[in-house]
Amino acid sequence: MTTGKNPGTLILLRHGESTWNLENLFTGWTDVPLSDRGVKEAIDAGRLMRDASLRPSVVHESLLLRAIQTTQLALAEMEISWVPLKRTWRLNERHYGALQGLNKQQTAGRYGEEKVKLWRRSYDVRPPSLDPDDERHPSHDARYARLPPELLPGAECLKDVVERMLPYWYDAVVPDLLVHPCVLVSAHGNSLRALVKHLDGLGDQEVVDLNIPTGVPRVYELDADLRPTGWRYLGDPADVERRAAAVRAQASRSKSSGN
Repeated sequence: MTTGKNPGTLILLRHGESTWNLENLFTGWTDVPLSDRGVKEAIDAGRLMRDASLRPSVVHESLLLRAIQTTQLALAEMEISWVPLKRTWRLNERHYGALQGLNKQQTAGRYGEEKVKLWRRSYDVRPPSLDPDDERHPSHDARYARLPPELLPGAECLKDVVERMLPYWYDAVVPDLLVHPCVLVSAHGNSLRALVKHLDGLGDQEVVDLNIPTGVPRVYELDADLRPTGWRYLGDPADVERRAAAVRAQASRSKSSGN
């Protein structure tokens, strides 16, 4: 159904490099800050949006610090820190279960790269789950205290992330796109891959192979029905590819210098 509204702009921004990205650890819902490089990436993202004359008037973000810091730094660089924010657990990173806190290279060395790749990047295979008594389980985190226990994951696959993200897309982001000319979603590699899968109509294997670089705004132009008419990354293509390659290399036993 045609909305009658003018086409809008949707910006997807993966947080800058975190301290655990730097250490090559599985992070998931563990709350860690940005690294020094991640801070620079977030500020650069704000500059790129400002230079492209993109001015979001509302922001949707996860409940995790690295996304929140990225939003704050980017908006400050654009001198629009006052823009309204809406936060939700549904935009959190995928929960990596019992892998959270483990080194990716060491885990690959122990279980084999193919097994770790299956856990890390397959569409519908979950890694080993956390026991509810484990302190890393989200039931022990105050920010999720009001959520029904059955919604709190002990581990997730990408399919799970798609299923918990889409209701928020339809119920919160889409209504904002109908009234705001530019909306920013500041989140994580897997929650944004889930959204890209929906927007671009990617198949299960296509989204598994997708690598979203840290700190690079991915800009969608939408038609009156909120369907993408095209998308682009802001910034230098070589830098975008370097960051995407760093994401690809994270589970490899031979760590890339770009990580």
